[in-house]
Amino acid sequence: MQTITDSISPGPQALAGKGTETVVRLGGRVVALLRPTGYVPVPRPVPLAPAAPVRLSRFAIVAARQGWLVAQAPGAEAEVVLASEASGLLGCLASWTTPAGITAAGIPSKAAAAILPLFAAAGLLAPGSPDGDVEDETMARAQWTVPDLWLHARSRGPRLSTRYGGVYPMAGRFPPLPAGAAAEPGPVVRLPVPGPAAADLTLTEAIERRRSVRVHDDGAPLTAGQLGELLYRTARVRRTFITPNGMEAADRPYPAGGATHELEIYPLVTRCAGLAPGLWHYLADRHELRLASPVSPVVRRMVAEARSCCLMTSDPQVVLVIAARFGRVMWKYDEISYSLILKHVGVYMQTVYLVATAMGLAVCAAGGGDAADFAAATGLDYFAQGSVGEMTLGSRSNSSGYQ
Repeated sequence: MQTITDSISPGPQALAGKGTETVVRLGGRVVALLRPTGYVPVPRPVPLAPAAPVRLSRFAIVAARQGWLVAQAPGAEAEVVLASEASGLLGCLASWTTPAGITAAGIPSKAAAAILPLFAAAGLLAPGSPDGDVEDETMARAQWTVPDLWLHARSRGPRLSTRYGGVYPMAGRFPPLPAGAAAEPGPVVRLPVPGPAAADLTLTEAIERRRSVRVHDDGAPLTAGQLGELLYRTARVRRTFITPNGMEAADRPYPAGGATHELEIYPLVTRCAGLAPGLWHYLADRHELRLASPVSPVVRRMVAEARSCCLMTSDPQVVLVIAARFGRVMWKYDEISYSLILKHVGVYMQTVYLVATAMGLAVCAAGGGDAADFAAATGLDYFAQGSVGEMTLGSRSNSSGYQ
């Protein structure tokens, strides 16, 4: 076994990082490597006492990469790369133990003791002890789920990754997706282009009156014309253009990072005058609706989910299912891509709220939905396009008031 500190040797060539690294070798073979993840120097290994309590952080993740295991912690400035010979160390750290107590890692105890300081430097070890588990007993850490903390750390850590922002990770491998979604077979309804709104509220009035309204007037339901006007004013493609990197960008009524405009709107209709029930797809570049799925058990389940999320006592007249063509954003952006999509959902929802308020309609954003149901209803690839938000929409009852 040999421990090399501040070595300029990259270790496994395919996994070499930037800056200096710390390598642990066993019989001349690299079994562990501490390397920086972004633009900061790699931290030095943190010495551990033989009796110090150690356990893998509950926020740590381990991924297979090119025949190696890469262990990372959210917000850390370094990661640990492990060879298969050292993989047993991870299992030993599932519960509280000590460096001296690790005997079943499949590698010599001295090698395990040399690797653990790399874990500490990469933030992979939980703070505290069995008698005071900081990750479980302090609100600041206990309140985080693993996915939420990772999304926060990676999307808000430009120093922690060399892939942060618009680095075009898919360029050269795949062509960019067009601005408009492909029109699948199915019945199509042409929507009329609305004229100037005669009685629009001012922006200030719409903002002040905006509320989540959970009661619809089923005696006078939403009409296809009203739905078409709302979609035209919130989601239509006004123009497209080609960026210097060869991507077809779009201009729509709400903003989107890099003009990617990946969001696709699927009105799920239960009751709308002039429009059959079912899941429809708004073709934003054509101002048309295409039937994506007739009413089915999955579609009914999507309606029930939206009704439950919005605390409604009856089925919403329309559920605006907001989907994303992930590749539109992920072709250009890397670490921040999904967080950027969620920001787009937020600005689109606010746009719908203001337009619906100006039109005198009832609207309410839902807190969640089921992407698997959306995939089942549309037949779309779960990894290529998925639902990322929902809103209920309907005519507003005179007795409903603002809620």
